[in-house]
Amino acid sequence: MSRRPAGAGPRPSSGDGRAGTRDRVLTLPNLISFVRLLGVPLFLYLFLALRADVAAVVVLAIGGTTDWVDGWVARRLGQVSRLGELLDPFADRLYILATLIAFTVREVVPWQFTVALFAREVLLLGSLAVLRRYGYGPPAVHYVGKTATFLLLAAFPILLVAAAVPGAATAAAAVGWGLAWWGLVLYWVAGGMYVVQAGRLVRGRGASS
Repeated sequence: MSRRPAGAGPRPSSGDGRAGTRDRVLTLPNLISFVRLLGVPLFLYLFLALRADVAAVVVLAIGGTTDWVDGWVARRLGQVSRLGELLDPFADRLYILATLIAFTVREVVPWQFTVALFAREVLLLGSLAVLRRYGYGPPAVHYVGKTATFLLLAAFPILLVAAAVPGAATAAAAVGWGLAWWGLVLYWVAGGMYVVQAGRLVRGRGASS
């Protein structure tokens, strides 16, 4: 979903009346994001409680492939909202973190991979805390971060297929881990970019005070 720079002032009103939608909650894009969020506990229940791996793959694949839908609908219908700007990345992170925990429990991915992704989230949380201390909001989502998220969300269902379908294990593992490692690298690149951006904002605030 499109973002504005952290700390930017209020968006000026436009004559088409769309500016008012930024404060709306009941929009189609937000509904899509809420439905995506409901897929997380459903996936965990199917994967960890029922061990219904095929159904879990379907839920995970739908949740990952619809990552772009809410943002596209919001821009298409002129329904970009503040809530949507928060829900979209929150749903992405929740899918990634919940899937990693479940995959680690079932030994689909090694714990080292999970720790590497969680460490990046800790880094980002620290940057957000610093930004909030200086009165800034979350940094703008960069295309590198969205690409990393797409790669990871695409990798997870394929890795699950590799673990659940012995006949497809070799090919699926090769494709899944290729996407996963590229996603991990870009995830850290994006995290570094967010830290640099946060540092510039903080230094700018210090210079102007």
